[in-house]
Amino acid sequence: MTQTIPDNKKSLIVDLYRNKKYSIKEISDYLKVSVDATTFFFRKQNIQRRTQKEAQYEKFLKKTPSFKKNILKNADLKTLSIIGIMLYWAEGFKGNDSSTYQAVDFTNSDPNMIKIFLKFLRSTYSLNESKLRILLYCYSDQNVTDLVRFWSKTTLIPQSQFSKPYVKSNFNKDGNKMKHGMVHVRYSDKKLLLDIKSMIEFYVKKYAPVG
Repeated sequence: MTQTIPDNKKSLIVDLYRNKKYSIKEISDYLKVSVDATTFFFRKQNIQRRTQKEAQYEKFLKKTPSFKKNILKNADLKTLSIIGIMLYWAEGFKGNDSSTYQAVDFTNSDPNMIKIFLKFLRSTYSLNESKLRILLYCYSDQNVTDLVRFWSKTTLIPQSQFSKPYVKSNFNKDGNKMKHGMVHVRYSDKKLLLDIKSMIEFYVKKYAPVG
């Protein structure tokens, strides 16, 4: 493997790095040189490197998503998609640029609402079902096993994909509490979260434009 890169390769390397978004390793593989040789060339030619944040973002863009967006072929599916997006806008985790947690996370205690949201996810997208997770939030005077069984049947998600339940022991026993507890429906793929957020933004701009 060659350990030096000739100076006349600078324009090629700049194009690979800045326009085609190659990483240092990908450039090294392309030129059949070591990573050290490419790194040295960057320093020698004073080619500005990406920041760590920029490098992570480029890596994220290249990552293959765990889902596919489906073509909605009839009016019912299109209506369901809008319903699901509005439900997520109201009850879902949106995150922000500084948040390290970047997953789809929809929370509710109403079994029908959970069913509709999952039907939206499963019809709008072809998911990797093994990535779906359920977190149950309930109270210590409730039967956790029965609740897990109930939500597994409701969501069609196997109990093996349930996270350890959060069981609250400090609560007002005379107050109202959720009959079936509350669940988080989670799917860990930032690209899915971004796609849902982009559709929320589309409807906001369409129906509630600024100005």
